[in-house]
Amino acid sequence: MDIIEVKNLTKKFGSFKAVEDVSFNVAEGEIFAFLGPNGAGKSTTIKILTTLLRPTSGEIKLNGYNPAKNPDAVRHSFGIVFQDPSLDDELTAYENMEFHGVLYDIPWKLRKERIEQLMKFVELWDRKNNLVKEFSGGMKRRLEIARGLLHHPKIFFLDEPTLGLDPQTRNHMWNYLKELNKTEKITVFFTTHYIEEAENIAQKVAIIDHGRIVALGTPQELKEKNNSNSLEEAFLNLTGKTIRDEEASPVDRLRTRRRGWARR
Repeated sequence: MDIIEVKNLTKKFGSFKAVEDVSFNVAEGEIFAFLGPNGAGKSTTIKILTTLLRPTSGEIKLNGYNPAKNPDAVRHSFGIVFQDPSLDDELTAYENMEFHGVLYDIPWKLRKERIEQLMKFVELWDRKNNLVKEFSGGMKRRLEIARGLLHHPKIFFLDEPTLGLDPQTRNHMWNYLKELNKTEKITVFFTTHYIEEAENIAQKVAIIDHGRIVALGTPQELKEKNNSNSLEEAFLNLTGKTIRDEEASPVDRLRTRRRGWARR
């Protein structure tokens, strides 16, 4: 059974196509890596899947729901860890978890049980009363994972979850994620610039470039099709070796234009 279904997805910003005719499916309980260079369309696709953007055209279903027609049902179906930290540094670890639970209307007794269970799972229960601003980057990531799982989502989106973390913390992080995939039977959808992470962890990989899917399959299938010794080599063969400049997103560029028009 496919828990994520994407068919002919297109997103335009004016005349610019950030995503063009993208199609892929993710099976329930699968660990799925979504890879691409800077500006390839990864973030736009994830924002559409998580109801932050509306598609220009195409069909999408998450857990059987259409994000445009049933946004609340879709939001309750997934948890997310953003690339940039989204915790409140002035609250304790427990308060961050409690606030999330209240937002999702989790009953008090169940909320209390889940908070303790998940904070123990990520080994932060003994730091529950510490302010988040005292935490290291790795501890914050672990807390964000626990928070994202609090409402029992069926899909877990992770946008660059190990960015900026040292190798030891990255290794621990993926151990947690693989364990939750087993224990929670959760579908994991992640992006990363550490290609070896996708090769070692993902069961299926999609590579997007210039808004289009250029490859889809298991890491082994992509290596074999591209006559490559590693997924990173296959990735470079598919997307090129030219350095990509980090650009503002189409949304940010559109906002800048609108501010300019408003000043005229």
